[in-house]
Amino acid sequence: MRRLHRRQPHRRARALAAWTTAALAAALLAAPAHQAGAATPGSGVLDADHKSVTWQSPTYPSGTVDDPKKCPAPADDPDGKTCDRFDLKVSVPNGYWSDNPEGGVPVSIEWAKQPKDDFDMYVYDDAGKQVASSAGTADPEATVIPRADGTYHVVVVPYDVHDNSFVGKAYLPETTDAGNLTSFKGDDGSYTVAAGDLKAKADFLKGGGLRLQADPSGDFSDPAGSQIVRKQPAADTRTTSFDAGAYYGIRSAGAVLRVYKKPLRFGLYKADDKTRIWQEDRPLRWSTGGMRQSLERGADEQFFGGGEQNGSFSHRDKTVYVANNTDWNEGGYPNSQPFYLSSAGYGVYRNTFAPGVYDFGPSVHTGQQERRLDAYYFVGDAKRVIGAYTGLVGKPFMPPVYGLEPGDADCYLHNANQGERHTLDSLKIADGYVDNQLPLGWMLVNDGYGCGYENLAETAKGLQDHGAELGLWTQDGIDKLAEQVKAGQRVAKLDVAWVGNGYGMALDACDKAKAGIEDNSDARGFVWMPVSWAGAQRCAVLWSGDQKLSWDFIRWQIPTYAGATMSGIAYNTGDIGSIYSHDAKMYARDLQAKTFLPAVMTMDGWAKDITTGKKINQQPWVDGEPYTSINRKYLQLRERLMPYLYTLAKQASDTGVGGVRPLWLEYPKDANTLDAQAKYEYLAGDDFLVAPVYKDSDTRDGIYLPKGTWTDYWTGKQYKGPTTIDGYHAPIDTLPLFVKSGAIVPMWPKGTTSWKNRDKGQLGYDVYASEPGHNAYTLYEDDGVTRKFKEGASATQRVTVDTGKHGSVINVGASKGSYAGKASERAYTFTVHGAAAPDRVTLDGRALSATSWSYDEKTGVTTVRTPSLSTSRAFELRLG
Repeated sequence: MRRLHRRQPHRRARALAAWTTAALAAALLAAPAHQAGAATPGSGVLDADHKSVTWQSPTYPSGTVDDPKKCPAPADDPDGKTCDRFDLKVSVPNGYWSDNPEGGVPVSIEWAKQPKDDFDMYVYDDAGKQVASSAGTADPEATVIPRADGTYHVVVVPYDVHDNSFVGKAYLPETTDAGNLTSFKGDDGSYTVAAGDLKAKADFLKGGGLRLQADPSGDFSDPAGSQIVRKQPAADTRTTSFDAGAYYGIRSAGAVLRVYKKPLRFGLYKADDKTRIWQEDRPLRWSTGGMRQSLERGADEQFFGGGEQNGSFSHRDKTVYVANNTDWNEGGYPNSQPFYLSSAGYGVYRNTFAPGVYDFGPSVHTGQQERRLDAYYFVGDAKRVIGAYTGLVGKPFMPPVYGLEPGDADCYLHNANQGERHTLDSLKIADGYVDNQLPLGWMLVNDGYGCGYENLAETAKGLQDHGAELGLWTQDGIDKLAEQVKAGQRVAKLDVAWVGNGYGMALDACDKAKAGIEDNSDARGFVWMPVSWAGAQRCAVLWSGDQKLSWDFIRWQIPTYAGATMSGIAYNTGDIGSIYSHDAKMYARDLQAKTFLPAVMTMDGWAKDITTGKKINQQPWVDGEPYTSINRKYLQLRERLMPYLYTLAKQASDTGVGGVRPLWLEYPKDANTLDAQAKYEYLAGDDFLVAPVYKDSDTRDGIYLPKGTWTDYWTGKQYKGPTTIDGYHAPIDTLPLFVKSGAIVPMWPKGTTSWKNRDKGQLGYDVYASEPGHNAYTLYEDDGVTRKFKEGASATQRVTVDTGKHGSVINVGASKGSYAGKASERAYTFTVHGAAAPDRVTLDGRALSATSWSYDEKTGVTTVRTPSLSTSRAFELRLG
């Protein structure tokens, strides 16, 4: 049976903030040893007189339980033979954590031997609320108790051990600030400075970037090596320096770096040396195990990024934890990235595998759990910054077209939850998709802990006959990937149980899984994974984990996936309808909300009906009518929009900017895009505005439409933005969906259910021409499955629409380029919204017959169907 993913460790745990008083001398308080018959756990104190504490666990001959909820009460486990317990009392002055690089008390457990063993650590406050955890396979297991003050209870579960014990440690971080500048030298784009023990280095990079490093040891090390940044950018050697009195200035083509003397601080300004980009308001501060940078915050400055931050996309006045946990719910951060961007026109990536905490309060504090600063700064608007960041750590991968179609996951072999079954039984489910006319791109047939597979090649062939590809889930490594791929596997889903704590180990797994598919086939690697780090966008869809169904579940995911785009994560998603619970109405609403996400998957076989408590599968047809038809409506809509979604994927692989976007990314000067209502809608590209219903209601309030004319996708009603719509009528079959004037949307024919059986001789363009002006769109196409597009095997077709007083002129360019399977000719269907009824329609100057076009007065849509035309030549369509 598939098991709930367990919480993961924070790598080389330290803490996340530091205290503002002078450094204190360290002292050690030994905890009481475990004593036979004692019902009281060991305990220790951290305060002004006790800066650290350690304790020794019992020796465990073998693993005991797999969950802290299964630990007996302390009185029933006096010797800690089942679970180890330790009570920690923390007493610190007010404000202790307000400007601390580590942000809390670091707690770790280091094993005596057998580093492949698995102790899991959980920390609870005195009210019983879990406040921290580390539950993976790292040694040491480590975490941080954020802003610790009070009594905490550490529970360690010997999950999978073999005659092993551990030493537990906790400490209060000490802090030191940089002093006055004592040295400044350099040229040709590289400069070194010193302030007493602190050494710093500034390297200017071509394209306007800057790398700033600082370390009190004077060693400019790079623990991440080339694992995140595969290739260092070229140096910009054309710089000059000058002495401005209070600071030294270093001038590059587009910016000036100020190096202040008393005390040492840094600031980045535009080329005029007057306009601030960012400015340190305090010196760099380091602690026992962390370093933070402190910046002035602009009056209206906004902050985005941090990777996947569940429930949030904008972070002003918030504290963002940049680490990896397996809290799959609102407030969790399973796919963090040490990167943020600012509306002031810059972004910064911290080159590290160490967790951090970013406080975007009145003074912006960004701290990482290591005694070094290694930061890359990028200058420009948000899209340019995202492009520069992903250019450094890896652009989003280009998926196969079936990867954008819906996926389905379950355990088929000997699944106790489903009764005796076999891997080939997955084909019966594939039959269900075909019979119900529902698109299906891929299936995971062994999705469950301990679930194996059989008849792999036969299963792969059977799925391919259904238009789908074979995927496999793994809990323990990818050593069998080569033989599985040769048997037909094309999708790999990784798991937290073996990718470790989600930092370097997870990134390594992601790269290897993608390469494993590509090294053993001509396919594109298509990988799903939870718990990741910077660079994972180059190799995987990031999946937000195991969640339980509720209306809140639908709500908070909306800003989550839009916000991930602000960190260059082009593919971020979650299970349709969650995993453990099912409700027909919530499932339908969640499917609607995810229709425009770049990747979607249904997790079958693990849910219980939210009302009856009975086991229920989660395929889109299990609830019967009207829900089957509703779910079909949106899955088929997604399939029709595949040319649009696929082009967005190609744009993401080129620019780093994903298709799902918060409104602010396209309308950064509109403050309303940051308010509470706009938070719960998103853009798909710059054409579709999606405002999901996330309450048990048939109305949606607070739909914000930015500047421009927006057309209701279902009714054709037009709205002039900026405006807010309240009381929008949205019965269970209706997703509030709006299209911006000027949109040109390529579409496959109605009824398409697979990229394999689509009619290549037909293509539609949905055109929104309600306002005068010129608009353009470029369609991208390739074979959809191989990597030959990297060698130029692809085609583009540019379409322009000019709308004026006398109608619209649509120019469709020749499809330029070639690839295997490209259609030599095709007929086109144009649906033109918002224009007046035309008197005539011409194709290259010749009038089309009345049977070739029509006008619907109710919707204001003109539909034009052309004969089959060569894709190698351009043509003009006039409606007037």
